[in-house]
Amino acid sequence: MIRTAALAHVRDRRLLQARSVGKDVFYMAGGKIDPGETPEAALHREVREELGVGVVAYDELGVFRAEAYGHSPGTQLHMTCFTAELDGEPRPTSEIAELRYFTVREYAAMDHVAPGSMLVFRRLHELGEVDW
Repeated sequence: MIRTAALAHVRDRRLLQARSVGKDVFYMAGGKIDPGETPEAALHREVREELGVGVVAYDELGVFRAEAYGHSPGTQLHMTCFTAELDGEPRPTSEIAELRYFTVREYAAMDHVAPGSMLVFRRLHELGEVDW
């Protein structure tokens, strides 16, 4: 099982997704939780590393479980996802090739989608936060 912390950052009813250098799929901004690290600490670290901004305040959106995209079949993802207020404008850092905001439909139409991201998109749509 892969344990991660992720950021659900919404702007104009679209959810931010990040594409890492050398990858073809957009994921939630965030990453693996290090041994002994809390999901909250991982959120702060990963947001700074990937988006070049700090987390000012956050709330847990939920824990999402799905098959881990790009790993061997059966590898499970355990993603603690947070909404957060940031101290600046997200921008791609050296490990991120591209940032893009999507509606549910726009993301689902991509050639490759991460199952964990799709769960978050659906949950945010149920909450009325992102457009279909």
